[in-house]
Amino acid sequence: MTLKNLVQLLILAALWGASFLFIRVGVSDFGVAPLMALRVGIGALFLFAVLLARRPAREAFGTLRSRAWPLVVVGLLNSAAPFCLFAYAELTLSAGVTSVINATTPLWGALVGFLWLKDRLSALRSLGMVIGFLGVLMLVWEQIAAPQGAGVTPATTALAAAAALGATLLYGIAANYTKRHLMGVDSLTVAAGTMMGATILLLPVAIATWPVTPVSVHAWGAVIALGVACTGVAYMLFFHLIAVAGPARAITVTFVIPIFGILWGALFLGEQVSSAMVEGCAVILVGTALATGVIKRIPGFGARSREAG
Repeated sequence: MTLKNLVQLLILAALWGASFLFIRVGVSDFGVAPLMALRVGIGALFLFAVLLARRPAREAFGTLRSRAWPLVVVGLLNSAAPFCLFAYAELTLSAGVTSVINATTPLWGALVGFLWLKDRLSALRSLGMVIGFLGVLMLVWEQIAAPQGAGVTPATTALAAAAALGATLLYGIAANYTKRHLMGVDSLTVAAGTMMGATILLLPVAIATWPVTPVSVHAWGAVIALGVACTGVAYMLFFHLIAVAGPARAITVTFVIPIFGILWGALFLGEQVSSAMVEGCAVILVGTALATGVIKRIPGFGARSREAG
């Protein structure tokens, strides 16, 4: 990976890490569905404009029509539903904690791929999944054991953590569904089409639950940043990195997002960063590195079984 690509990857991680900050700022004013409908709607407009600028209109519309159903399904699994689950989680959890839980996405992707697509799962990758999910348990337990704020109980904290984990599970399902049903479709078309599908799905719910009280300027600023920077620009940057550096290197952004998520939350929201939170984050990232093959071997691990074979 070149220095330029590395800088782009850090920018992408900063943008996606900031999305948890902006969700935290906007969700209390907008509510879950309106905030996320605006996010995917703005992102869809941005990505669709770029798509038309890079593809002939007939070609773009033809692909969107022919793949409409799988694009809507991925829009539900990869945007509409997980975005709403994260927004719900951040009514209780901090932006930093939620961004750390987001790092479990590759763990779910590996597990779903093994169960659904029968992808091979080595002993080392299996160990990585166990370690990663133990890290989640450490993190969630620390949040439950910490002093609770007004109206927040251990049960609501656990439910919020479960919602965030549910979002990452949906990401894992979406990745494998895309691999099976959208192979051959260019990534820009997939991004634009799925955001359009997510917008269509969320729009009725957003209208029905639109806030009756005025929305603050800060919340409007947060949703605009979410839609333009954290969705439209970030997706474009991600797909560019896939094209020039390859999917395996582009996905390493997963390891950097929690750093920025914790940093932005501490700097702009005054969120506390405990040692237990950092330890849980480290364990999750080590597990993810093993499960995704970033760490390919541990000296001595598996040697006994190979000798027996």
